[in-house]
Amino acid sequence: MIKITPPFTKETAAAKVQMAEDAWNSKNPEKVSMAYTIDSQWRNRSVFFVGRKAIVGFLKDKWKKEKNYNLRKYLWSFTDNRISVRFEYEWQDAANGQWKRTHGNEHWEFNAEGLMRVRDMSANDINIKETERKFSNN
Repeated sequence: MIKITPPFTKETAAAKVQMAEDAWNSKNPEKVSMAYTIDSQWRNRSVFFVGRKAIVGFLKDKWKKEKNYNLRKYLWSFTDNRISVRFEYEWQDAANGQWKRTHGNEHWEFNAEGLMRVRDMSANDINIKETERKFSNN
């Protein structure tokens, strides 16, 4: 894995976003957690927590509920050690089979080693029909 550290350029910020998309689409909580500092601070909608262990637990629970998860992240803006993205992902609710699309924004702050120390996420879910999906699970 290539290590990308601040200060970011347009190219390195875009690469960091693509690396995040690829990791999240792996649905491997341990792999995803390694992109964050040991004491990374998260806000995910209305949930706040700190640390890699909490990240792994959160993601395990997330992907039990969100079946057929498929994510796209898009670079929105960047500065020396911060990146903002907008994202969309589709998933099927494990409880009732309803397909959903989630739209949102994330703001990331990185340490000097390129690990994310702050992740702030806001999102909204909409119900969709399976025929309205944009992303396949290839």
